[in-house]
Amino acid sequence: MTVWSTHSSAALGSAALDSVGLTGVAARALATLPTDQLTARAREIRDASFGTRITFSPKVFLPLTRLCADRCGYCTFATAPRHLPHAYLTPDEVLAVAGQGATHGCAEALFTLGEGPERRYPQAREWLDEHGYTSTVDYLVAMAGRVLGETGLLPHANAGAISAPELARLRTVAPSQGMMIESLRPDLAAHRGAPDKTPERRLATLRAAGELAIPFTTGILVGIGETEADRIEALLAIADVHREFGHIQEVIVQNFLPKPGTAMRDEPPCPPLEHLRAIALARLILPPDVHLQAPPNLTDTEQLGELLAAGLDDWGGVSPVTADHVNPERPWPALHTLRSATEDAGHTLAPRMTIYPEFALDPQRWLDPATRFPVLDRSDAQGLGRDDPGAVWPEKHGAAANVGTGAEVIQIGRRSTAWYSGADVAPPVLIPGPAFARGRVAEVLDGARAGQELGEAEIVALFGARGPEVAAVAELADELRRELVGDEVTYVINRNINYTNVCTFRCTFCGFSKGPLSLNLRGKPYLLSLEDIAQRSREAVDLGATEVCLQGGIHPHFDGNFYVDVAQAVHDAVPDLHIHGFTALEVHEGAKRLGEPLTDYLRRLQAAGLKTLPGTAAEILDDEIRRVICPDKITTDEWLEVHRAAHSVGLRSNVTIMFGSVEQPQHWARHLLRTRALQRETGGFTEFVPLPFVHMAAPIYLKRGARRGPTWREAVLMHAVGRIVYAGTIDNIQASWVKQGPIGARQLLRAGVNDLGGTLMEENISRAAGASHGQGLDAAGLRALAAAEGRPAVQRTTLYGRVPAGLATAAGSVTAAPQDSAPVSA
Repeated sequence: MTVWSTHSSAALGSAALDSVGLTGVAARALATLPTDQLTARAREIRDASFGTRITFSPKVFLPLTRLCADRCGYCTFATAPRHLPHAYLTPDEVLAVAGQGATHGCAEALFTLGEGPERRYPQAREWLDEHGYTSTVDYLVAMAGRVLGETGLLPHANAGAISAPELARLRTVAPSQGMMIESLRPDLAAHRGAPDKTPERRLATLRAAGELAIPFTTGILVGIGETEADRIEALLAIADVHREFGHIQEVIVQNFLPKPGTAMRDEPPCPPLEHLRAIALARLILPPDVHLQAPPNLTDTEQLGELLAAGLDDWGGVSPVTADHVNPERPWPALHTLRSATEDAGHTLAPRMTIYPEFALDPQRWLDPATRFPVLDRSDAQGLGRDDPGAVWPEKHGAAANVGTGAEVIQIGRRSTAWYSGADVAPPVLIPGPAFARGRVAEVLDGARAGQELGEAEIVALFGARGPEVAAVAELADELRRELVGDEVTYVINRNINYTNVCTFRCTFCGFSKGPLSLNLRGKPYLLSLEDIAQRSREAVDLGATEVCLQGGIHPHFDGNFYVDVAQAVHDAVPDLHIHGFTALEVHEGAKRLGEPLTDYLRRLQAAGLKTLPGTAAEILDDEIRRVICPDKITTDEWLEVHRAAHSVGLRSNVTIMFGSVEQPQHWARHLLRTRALQRETGGFTEFVPLPFVHMAAPIYLKRGARRGPTWREAVLMHAVGRIVYAGTIDNIQASWVKQGPIGARQLLRAGVNDLGGTLMEENISRAAGASHGQGLDAAGLRALAAAEGRPAVQRTTLYGRVPAGLATAAGSVTAAPQDSAPVSA
């Protein structure tokens, strides 16, 4: 609870603000305070609730109809039928505008419309009857559903004061809805011709939305004849409803501007000072979890900073495609202008969806089942909008096809052009770029530079970095990289051998493994013979490899001796080749099937030639997430115990993290902390390898249960934050060119990365999930990546030793597809 001090200039006394906002008496007393005190207090609340982040919604406007049963004294949106070619936008017109929005990377389709025009205009009634719709809301439901399904834009419905059944129908196609309260004063001249603007009707709709758990937008209109006391009463009413239902996600504080052709054309505009006071009052009166916005196009650009200083945390919807149809004379500020104004005021700008993160991350409560995946598909790990530029379309797939080691699910329809892990699209350039941080991110970076240890809260704060904060995090990471390991970029020449794609486990993210009965569903199961594995190892040595990486599915016919036999076969064929093999799952399962203690089993593998373990099968080391993505796999503690045991017998290993599916930053933080703790105990980890989730053919994505992998911002931060968290414990941070592409790997070399992994020669797991990269990148290619960033590249051994000059050589690429191997019977 925050308690305001008593000010002699106002008879406020000790007004208390807690998690539910101000009481009525304290709120009304705020009117006596000078503006500078109001705005200062509002900023405190805003900063405590939302930090330095200011959001906006990239959207398109869809004016479904400009006919309206009401006649408000300030409105130019509503018009008469004679001024329109037809009463409503046609479905083709709706989808054309929405399609432009998807092409330009918008996330929201804002449906604006008049209230119940069929009650006033026969032309509206006739159009609806002719096209088979019972009402305007009926048509809105149909169009919102088509936009959602065909373009992926998330509809936000502003249908006005409508009934609970109408709200409920819209909930199935629109993640959020809205209706401005404007004012609860009943005698305003502005509303004399508007029967739907009565306080009773507006509040009834607001309450009905709360009862239906609809994320809702409302707001007040400042300067239409009401007083500051009236504004306070409207804000108190909104706060009361929110306290009961928790559904009001944002409140708009909109300033009145007179428009030609309206009854209020000669009225003065809302004075800027009155607008600033209203914003500050809203921030102080509303519960702190309610977001606050003011339309940026209704304020001159040079005054945008004043709105931020009054306590808002959101700019509302900004469209790169359509005008503000309610205020067409006021064009949207360009996004770079909005970003500059935000950053100049010490904040960072972030896109959001139609619903805010608090609602997006609790879909069971706030979203209809039909809208949960569309919201997930557009979101990042924090429940905000994905911030990679480019077209974004729903992914639609045809029948599965057997295409060997590549993606077996064929995408059809319009393709997105945004970056995704595994996709053949260059990521946006985040580094190099302007680097500065304020607020919580700056505090954490300063603490890290001073040698303070980062805990979960601090790590989560860094993962929330936006805009210039991302470059600031990367800058520190690269400083630490330079201090710890210098400028050399290392790589290993290796070959990946995935000896079987048959697996008894049901990891929902895996597009590689095949069940015994999946022949007709996801391609041909295979199992390499020991001689196949030995021959591929010989080929690897002939091509200059110093390491072979062995991983595969958990075949139902394997006992633990299979892995010992594989290691022995490779060792016998090429005794000097480093065997880097067997995930914690394979080791755990092998020991369990033989009934051997882990350390005894690991010593047998070691005697057969195994030298190190990969860190895969870690995914996210948090059982809350593992229950979703790998429910029958080893637990977090079991993964850690396998690596603890491996380190105890002298086997080194690495740490991986697969991120970007269903988890959130707090889960990433716990993963880093748990592995850092084990490293401090054993010292056995050689490197950290972030592995972005590749979504394209992953079952959990195809079943509409995961995001499209991480955003590029999140990928950059995972490497940079990893460097900061592991500083002094794990020296090497690796970028996976397989998942992020060679161009992305270059950028990561400026974010704390010192290693590019291996040449691989053959990598089937990422390819099976839909990745475009993975079949091989030779040593010359890896050296070129480093050289492009002005860094020398050096071939290493698996354990980060130097390869003797006589052995260091360029590696070629080889592809050896599973189809050439002996198939497994169903």
